[in-house]
Amino acid sequence: MNKNRLEAFSDGVIAILITIMVLELKVPHGNDFKSLLPLIPIFISYIMSFLYLGIYWNNHHHLLHTVKQVSGNILWANLHLLFWLSLIPFVTGWVGENNFAPFPISLYGVNLLMAAIAYYVLQIQILKTHGTDSLLGKAIGSDMKGKMSLVLYFSAIWLSILSQWIALGIYVFVALIWLIPDKRIERLFWEDSRN
Repeated sequence: MNKNRLEAFSDGVIAILITIMVLELKVPHGNDFKSLLPLIPIFISYIMSFLYLGIYWNNHHHLLHTVKQVSGNILWANLHLLFWLSLIPFVTGWVGENNFAPFPISLYGVNLLMAAIAYYVLQIQILKTHGTDSLLGKAIGSDMKGKMSLVLYFSAIWLSILSQWIALGIYVFVALIWLIPDKRIERLFWEDSRN
């Protein structure tokens, strides 16, 4: 299968998820600043989830640059990732509607952890198909940023019992370390295309 179909489908799903999230932002019934105040938690959770979906979209785009052929395992691993990303609007709405309460923040972290695991599984399937000496294998190396993210998500889930604000801070921190896309894939891709 051509990777363009996989990429187009994934891009479409992520675009729909962002659209679903923005549709959850309800118009206030007042016409002053005070009427916006109840929407602040909802808007903050939207911003954070929009950022996460943008990070996944960007890194998924870079990841698919390394794919030359798509196997059935890659298709299923990609669907696994999209499944966990598709739950982001639900947990985002729950977090915002409940003013960052501990259990919704914890479930938000479980969703982020599972999406990160699914992304890791997708990388493994690409490596199995293309080999560890492939462009992706050279680019990710030991993948310290990916492994560190898993540990941080797991820690935040448990820390949300003590303080949802610590957990939220960890989720924001992980987003910030992924905000700048991994240039290793991009650099190796351009070097490979010149040869």
